[in-house]
Amino acid sequence: MGIIGTIFIGLIVGLLARFIKPGDDSMGWIMTILLGIAGSLLATYGGQALGIYQAGQAAGFVGALIGAVIVLVIYGFIKKR
Repeated sequence: MGIIGTIFIGLIVGLLARFIKPGDDSMGWIMTILLGIAGSLLATYGGQALGIYQAGQAAGFVGALIGAVIVLVIYGFIKKR
């Protein structure tokens, strides 16, 4: 999957992460999508570099979703300070 595909998946994952993450997000949809894309890129290429999964596997989507939720949680903690 190329960078464009990863960004598109990140867009979808960002929206899903917002629904999965508990609590009230005080950020807008665009920021959620951007953080979802960042988490998706980080988890996708990080997971492939560590050899956890290969490009195009379903585990990549799950990893991207988990990465996006983690990035959203970290951003929430940083923003509260």
